[in-house]
Amino acid sequence: MNYRTFGRTGWPVSEIGYGMWGMAGWTGSDDNQSARALKLAVELGCNFFDTAWAYGNGHSERLLGQLIRAFPDRHLYTASKVPPKNRAWPSRRHHTLDDCYPPEYVRRYIEHSLSNTGLETLDLMQLHTWEDAWLADDRWVQELDRAKTAGKIGAVGISVNRWEPWNGVAAVRSGLVDSVQVIYNIFDQNPQDDLFPACREHQVAVIARVPFDEGTLTGKLTLESIWPEGDWRNTYFVEENLRSSIARAEPLKELVPPDSTMAAMALRFILDEAVVSTVIPGMRKLRHVRANMAASQAGRLEAALIRQLCQHRWDRMPTEWSQ
Repeated sequence: MNYRTFGRTGWPVSEIGYGMWGMAGWTGSDDNQSARALKLAVELGCNFFDTAWAYGNGHSERLLGQLIRAFPDRHLYTASKVPPKNRAWPSRRHHTLDDCYPPEYVRRYIEHSLSNTGLETLDLMQLHTWEDAWLADDRWVQELDRAKTAGKIGAVGISVNRWEPWNGVAAVRSGLVDSVQVIYNIFDQNPQDDLFPACREHQVAVIARVPFDEGTLTGKLTLESIWPEGDWRNTYFVEENLRSSIARAEPLKELVPPDSTMAAMALRFILDEAVVSTVIPGMRKLRHVRANMAASQAGRLEAALIRQLCQHRWDRMPTEWSQ
């Protein structure tokens, strides 16, 4: 496993981290399987774990706490998120701070996350949605600063809405946040335009999420793909999105290097961007953990292939189903 510096915090984090949404927010989750996958990830060098209260109403956080206690001699970096009070993902331009993150509410959910994990401190606490307009009301950062001073959290981050990397640039430039979590993958390259340069200039850590475009960039989805009732992917992969996503993914199969996979290529594309501190694929099965962790050891893709993959940029606008 290779490690990178997490922005100005100086933390040495594994460049392949662990996204824990699927362990509580998707159908088919199994706690025993999840525990084995998490344990294997640590053994293979992963030390950054990203969760949220919203992932199973604290269930994923409880799994993370169990993992931390299972490895008392290792520093595993813990990141969680305060859910918006109005439970609206993504946030909308008209949402106010009081709609989403009033100070007393932020304080209460930090306590919820600490209680769920059973930890005294969480390394990183993020707001699960974000609007740059909220910079005009500094009550959110005052509350998070109080939590830092009290030793309850170590750093402050924001999670940027899907397909809106521009809506976080001002926050990065403000100097008020230590990290930004954003969708970045072969399709979603637009963070390179303005967000990544700002993060580089201000030493703000970048957490790259959705590396496989919710599964499209594994190359395994088909027009017949279905998910169990109640699974979030049924609301995301509506017919319009499923058809266009598969059509976009199909040409990428021809570019996969020998003895590799499309998923590994997708991860290595992200790791070619030096400003990325860690990428957080979701993993529930042991074979997925092994494959994703191996992407770090595989090294960089050839420059010619990176140039080819850059041509598959897909600029998308938020819709009713994009969430």
